[in-house]
Amino acid sequence: MMSAATSRDLVVIGASAGGVEALRSLVSQLPADLPAAVLVVLHLPAGSTSVLATILDDAGRLPAEPAEHGAPIHRGRLYVAQPDHHLLLDGDRQVMSSGPTENGHRPAVNALFRSAALARGPLVAGIVLSGVLDDGTAGLAAIKARGGLAIVQDPDDAAYRGMPDNALAAVAVDHVLPAAAIGEQLAGLLGVPVDPVPPAEPDPLLRYEHALALSGVAAALTPSPASAPQDCSARTATPNSR
Repeated sequence: MMSAATSRDLVVIGASAGGVEALRSLVSQLPADLPAAVLVVLHLPAGSTSVLATILDDAGRLPAEPAEHGAPIHRGRLYVAQPDHHLLLDGDRQVMSSGPTENGHRPAVNALFRSAALARGPLVAGIVLSGVLDDGTAGLAAIKARGGLAIVQDPDDAAYRGMPDNALAAVAVDHVLPAAAIGEQLAGLLGVPVDPVPPAEPDPLLRYEHALALSGVAAALTPSPASAPQDCSARTATPNSR
């Protein structure tokens, strides 16, 4: 279900090798009142312990926390995928799935991006950062096809340019910027009005691939009453769950 929002209120970011520094640079420039929820996938090995939420919480003004199955997303907060679980969306709620790996990864960037494209259509901004190979390219194409905004880190600014280069070769992206400049300009880019009318029916292949990613969901979610991220721009003093 599409919300009545007329500007983009969901940001999805994908990164791999060299992605921690790119994410730190981007997040350090985001305003505390960013009018969007931010979901992040960084390639992580199965069985590892991620401290990325702590790193990003310390790096900027947005509260950052690990993703949690079934929890709602809020504007002005940042959610980080956990190892060995795809991060997906069900309306305004986070979904953790142990569905098939993609490009050898779980979490995978494409899985998050496809899910966001289906859930939020033109109200999504997708960002591809440093990494090798091409995870994120197909997902960014899906976001663009559904009317969303496509942003790629300048390959010359990336520690590993494979993911940015592949995205640029396959997708008509809207902006190519250094990571820090993405953070500086993101609020303004999100504020550009968009057509709230849902785009055309999504490609059946997009639905099929999303269904595969969902196949490992641990438990069904109760449908949420609204699909828009809730406003939670004020930072709280409550420590994040690590």
